[in-house]
Amino acid sequence: MLLKKRIPASYILNKVKYDLVYVLIVSLTVLFITEKYKELLPEMPLTIPAFIGTAISILLSFKLSQSYDRWWEARKVWGAIVNDSRSFVVQLQTLTSNGDSAIIKQMAFRQIAWCYSLGQSLRGLDPTQNLEQFLSPDDLKELEQHQNKPLALIQLNAKDLKKLKEAGQLDVFAQVQLDNTLVRLCDSQGKSERIKSTVFPVTYSLFLHAIIYLFVITLSVSLKDIGGIFEIPLLLLISAAFLLLEKSATHMQDPFENRPTDTAVTAIARTIEINIKQLLKETDVPQPSQSGKFYLL
Repeated sequence: MLLKKRIPASYILNKVKYDLVYVLIVSLTVLFITEKYKELLPEMPLTIPAFIGTAISILLSFKLSQSYDRWWEARKVWGAIVNDSRSFVVQLQTLTSNGDSAIIKQMAFRQIAWCYSLGQSLRGLDPTQNLEQFLSPDDLKELEQHQNKPLALIQLNAKDLKKLKEAGQLDVFAQVQLDNTLVRLCDSQGKSERIKSTVFPVTYSLFLHAIIYLFVITLSVSLKDIGGIFEIPLLLLISAAFLLLEKSATHMQDPFENRPTDTAVTAIARTIEINIKQLLKETDVPQPSQSGKFYLL
């Protein structure tokens, strides 16, 4: 997640450097053709590239809007995960007849592990990395049998809820409340996985890039009389604005790709860890995630 800090120019340029190379090649090619066949080419009124530029602006507005919706949905899902993770532990402590039992601590730590595991899984990383500090050896062994590690952790907590009910520590009302919280957590996981697996139409970006190159060509022909020393920088500057907006939308539409524009799932999981450990009166509470960079993962 980008922070309110100065974003390095290198980060901005790296997003469009290859596209600008293509624009430069196209511009030089068109400049060469217009110079060589200047007498044969018809006049290109500026209204044509202006019309194409307007069309690009409309397409970019739509893509930015849809991409932000996907990013904001991901952030809302993880906001719900924060709320339900806190609620789960508070319910365990208040709805059981033995609120300080070892099984409650085990389930609470398992919930912390679930948050980290889900975030790592969504980013294509190892979903069991660094989970040994929260899970027992038996839990880690159980996870080896499952492809979907976060779902397996929810199942383990559900089984422990059943044990608490059978031991008489939960009444029917308490069991229903805790089951509902687990269902909401499972629902949030499904929503995150849906966002991850649903691909924004690739053809949209391809067509948009093609229209930007068409805009560069028509504008280059329209500006053939101002000279290449002014024309090329102007084309690069204008196309860079369109390309940067398109790249920003492309990165926002995939909020779980381990990039600076991601939803900060690791930082959110750290917040959940802090909250849960404080609820359990633990002493080894970590500090909130901080970053010396311009983004937070």
